[in-house]
Amino acid sequence: MIRLGAAPVVPAQRTAADPAPAAAPAAAPEPGPEPGRRVLTGPAARLRAAPLTLTLLAVLWAVGGATGSLAHGPSRGLLAQAGVGLPTLAEGRWWTPFTSLLWCSGLASYVSTSLLLLLVGPAAENRLGRRRTLLVLVGGQLAGTLLGTALVAAGSRAGEHWTHSVADQTAIGPIVGLFALAGVLGYRLTVLWRRRLHLLVVLVPLVMTLYVGHLQSVQRFAGALVGLGAGALLARGRWQLGPHRASHNETRVLVALCLVAAALGPLIASLYDNAAGPFNTFSELYFSQRLTPDEVADFCALSAHECARAHAVERIFDTPARLMAALFPALLLVLAEGLRRGLRLAWRITVATELLWAALLVWLFTETGTGSGDVVQYFVEALLLPLLTTGLLLTTRQRFGLRLPGALHGRLAALLGGAVLAASAAYAGLGLLASGQFEPGATFRGLVSGLPAQFLPPAYNDLLPDYPIAVGPLARLLETYCGLVFWVVALTALLVAFRRPAVHADAADAARARALLTAHGGGTLSFITTWDGNHYWFDEEGRAAVAYRVLSTVALTTGDPFGEPEARRRAVAGFARYCDARGWTPCFYSVTPETMAEAGQLGWRSLQVAEDTVVALPGLAFTGRKWQDIRTALNKAGKQGITAEWWAYRDAPLALRDQIRSISEEWVSEKGLPEMGFTLGGLEELDDPAVRLLIAVDGDRTVHGLTSWMPVYENGAPVGWTLDFMRRRSDGFRGVTEFLIASAALGFKEEGARFLSLSGAPLARSGQDAAPTGMQRMLDWMGRVLEPVYGFRSLLAFKAKFQPEYRPMFMAYPDPAALPSITRAIGKAYLPHLTAAQGVRLMRRLSS
Repeated sequence: MIRLGAAPVVPAQRTAADPAPAAAPAAAPEPGPEPGRRVLTGPAARLRAAPLTLTLLAVLWAVGGATGSLAHGPSRGLLAQAGVGLPTLAEGRWWTPFTSLLWCSGLASYVSTSLLLLLVGPAAENRLGRRRTLLVLVGGQLAGTLLGTALVAAGSRAGEHWTHSVADQTAIGPIVGLFALAGVLGYRLTVLWRRRLHLLVVLVPLVMTLYVGHLQSVQRFAGALVGLGAGALLARGRWQLGPHRASHNETRVLVALCLVAAALGPLIASLYDNAAGPFNTFSELYFSQRLTPDEVADFCALSAHECARAHAVERIFDTPARLMAALFPALLLVLAEGLRRGLRLAWRITVATELLWAALLVWLFTETGTGSGDVVQYFVEALLLPLLTTGLLLTTRQRFGLRLPGALHGRLAALLGGAVLAASAAYAGLGLLASGQFEPGATFRGLVSGLPAQFLPPAYNDLLPDYPIAVGPLARLLETYCGLVFWVVALTALLVAFRRPAVHADAADAARARALLTAHGGGTLSFITTWDGNHYWFDEEGRAAVAYRVLSTVALTTGDPFGEPEARRRAVAGFARYCDARGWTPCFYSVTPETMAEAGQLGWRSLQVAEDTVVALPGLAFTGRKWQDIRTALNKAGKQGITAEWWAYRDAPLALRDQIRSISEEWVSEKGLPEMGFTLGGLEELDDPAVRLLIAVDGDRTVHGLTSWMPVYENGAPVGWTLDFMRRRSDGFRGVTEFLIASAALGFKEEGARFLSLSGAPLARSGQDAAPTGMQRMLDWMGRVLEPVYGFRSLLAFKAKFQPEYRPMFMAYPDPAALPSITRAIGKAYLPHLTAAQGVRLMRRLSS
């Protein structure tokens, strides 16, 4: 018996039978595959299909081992016979561009070369073919080494100091050919990965050339240029490196990568004792290095005070304040994240930083008081970096227009201002109390004059005016931590502000979205777009909408677009453009094959993340052997006096609501983990007048279980219902869930509904018709791991009792490189309130 409780529900209007769903279209293939290209999955399979790569790797290590070159590289005599450079070519050793393929310069070079070969080689064999791969590798090595050597020779003859200093070097190693191979390979990838690979192919050897400056770096850069040129010819001019053909978001990524390269260049150069690149002349102003004993002796020869300052700078590198040596690279890395997000504040700070750097170089040039050719050359070369970076930022300034919320601007300014005042007050105020611990004795004016030294890297010490030198323990403590603490606070605050999404909840938008959903409908899960936590994007005509939430930099949608059917299809591309303009990565989550197909037209990838289970109601009858469990549950309920009652949660009696809350809390406490959110509703989502609550009660008014049902609209009326909240009392009637779902199905059938959806089970799917991809296998593994905790697979198996039609649900995303951030965003969406203790408990249960 089904009784209607105190909150009557208007019956749904009867309509035609729900049409069968369209077959799920295949995911759009990655653009650019060659005819006959092999489909490879997994690293082991890729290596097995790359015999040329394995052969080259074996030959490289075998030759190195046979000649005793693995540990320290080839001997001087072998290098003179096999290495390529101006000395060997001048002596007529024409074979050296070829033989340089067979050795590396040391163990670290062998390891890095092997990793690069394993990364590039299998992909090249798959997309270019073995013969062409070998031809490009050997030809790129030959052309790259000769071109790089020729560039060094030309610069040396022109009197360029840097090239003249490396003209006598000899280089060895196959990385030159590998960079050429990577340049050609990029043209066989998708446009997105083509740009990124080409940028890396250019940036990595270019940074090494400009900062390290060895002959081998120049040859690698030349090899990259050869590869890009040859690839452009082979691809018939499909040049895709420039940002003018990239989206807003991709342009920001490319510009941010350039800034990262500028930040890491001095760090890389510091690993080399004999770095001689043109940008390395003043690299200590970017990345401070420890004074050598000879430099300390030189300062001590000037005066006792200079000697004390030199020893004070030397002491910094023995304390945590040595982190200040990398202040500017750290600042540039933080700003690069802001540029990647497209933030105007990050753009302004970066431009100001580069201009200040250029002004500092000009001031240093004027202070030298000499106009010799070498000095002018040094300064011109050093000025190129900030000027080129500023030019790039000015050229792409239109892509960095996003602004932080005004309140966040105010809080950030207050925090930074307060931090600098607190650090300054601590140094000057406490330093004045401990004035005897400075040499000479500290005065307030002297301490104020020493503040710049606390906030700048150690390398700037000798550019600053005289200030008191710390000699006592408290003075040294202030010298160590005042500037360091400020910069830790400042960089952390900037990074948090840059990564905080700027989205604004709007009650009017929520009402507008609900009206659009009610009038035109959407998918079986579209009603969850009305839940709290969602933001809304509307198309220009207001005929379709997308509900989403921004987590870090990922815009995660809540199901399919909804609204007018024709406008829904266009909404996928429109929402993608909206996210691109804001520096977000869009991800359509739990969507139907139709939405997946529209995303595939944009070149996106997709994965199955769940499976919807839909029961057709016209003609539903629980007859036959396959419905035995359902009939048993209905019969047992009748014998035990249990009935099903419809209620609206807000109108249910207080006694019933208290029992519902108690049952839910009992379920949560048994799990020891928080309830999942996002696409899984909780008690808060029950309190909606459109949601219908079906509870199982006995003669004593004890609630044994409950289910909630969300409407699926079409033309202003519900035509189906979707199961959301489902709980049962631990000591209640065992078949209560089957009883409630069967009772709801019969009730909806009588009202004229076309179908009910038992909703999707995350990380679970019924069949595996096609060979799963590597990522799909990982999701299947996650489903198995989480099964003991959340039981998604058991839930899908339970729903099979109702003989449903299985409809796959997908996640569509534009960039495979964003999968780690998308995964974190989904985890935060489902478990937004996971505490540290619950996280530990979850890991323990998973590990057991």
